[in-house]
Amino acid sequence: MATGPGTWAYRDRFGDSFGRTFFRRFGPGVVSSIGIGTYLGEPTDEVDDRYHESLVLALESGINLVDTASNYRHGRSERVVGDALRDADIDRDAVVVASKAGFVPFDRSRPDNPGAYIRETVLDSGLASADELAHGSHTIAPNFVDEMVDRSLDLTGLDHIDLYYLHNPETQLAITDRETVYDRIEAAFEVLERRVAADDIGRYGVASWEAFRVAPDHDSYLSLPEVVRRAERAAETVGNEESGLEAIQLPFNVVMADAFTADVHETEAGELTSALWYAHEHGLHVFTSASLAQGDLATEIPEAVDGVLSGDTFAQRALNFSRSAPGVTAALVGASSPEHVAENVAAGTFDPLGARVFDSVFE
Repeated sequence: MATGPGTWAYRDRFGDSFGRTFFRRFGPGVVSSIGIGTYLGEPTDEVDDRYHESLVLALESGINLVDTASNYRHGRSERVVGDALRDADIDRDAVVVASKAGFVPFDRSRPDNPGAYIRETVLDSGLASADELAHGSHTIAPNFVDEMVDRSLDLTGLDHIDLYYLHNPETQLAITDRETVYDRIEAAFEVLERRVAADDIGRYGVASWEAFRVAPDHDSYLSLPEVVRRAERAAETVGNEESGLEAIQLPFNVVMADAFTADVHETEAGELTSALWYAHEHGLHVFTSASLAQGDLATEIPEAVDGVLSGDTFAQRALNFSRSAPGVTAALVGASSPEHVAENVAAGTFDPLGARVFDSVFE
């Protein structure tokens, strides 16, 4: 597991190579403000090999945050993350590993009959009932989430996952009402609270796509304050002294900035605020996905923003925008090639924007 001494030693080893605030507080120690994701790519041995090379390079260059999920590339991503951790010249306790549960994973490749596979592995095995399965592929049923934690530990070969997310829980809104979804989130949180207590995971979070950055009347909206309340109730039910909910993951970049600009979450004072500001005020770490807008920002950035950002390439400047936002602990970016890893690592040699300059982008 990632530890305070392990991550601080990692920071001492690499920190002088980067700009200010590249390493930021998280959990018992620190984490790099650029993290490596493992979502994209075909489920093939060739892509596995490229990911392995990229991850080892990143870990040996100053990035100690790796993000994956039980369903990414049909489980291959979790496997390659574990292999890279064992092969890289770094200690396990220096690296923060995050994974997720929500979408039903296949095993290495897409089966000939996905529906039959899901019936057999999820419904018939009692991991979820049919009315808990959205779009035939998504569930946060307690038994399923519990099984996915075990699966993540098994595929990575690790005895501890540092951060474990519920993956896109807003998907459940396609099949039931919002209050029921909050109930399902709370039940899943109870599972994760127990896994925190058992030291199988360090802390947990919610990885979303639309939920926290759309208006309350949107079909995919979830209230971040309500999610926090449900985590507190789950901790109380399980008997933990405080909630293990410590992070959210959501898209944020130059062209998708509504996590900062959309005031859609009600504070205790009855005022509305954005997801980033609410998270910042309530001690939740924010990890940004889609930091390069699926690669679009690697080739072009709006001129009004590009002029205030530091970096030699569009990709570097886009990453530095995402990790400059208030409350953001790290910006995630894919790692499917060593060349891109080297470019992304170099983004951290530039300082992020100060608060005043960042705010000026939106004036």
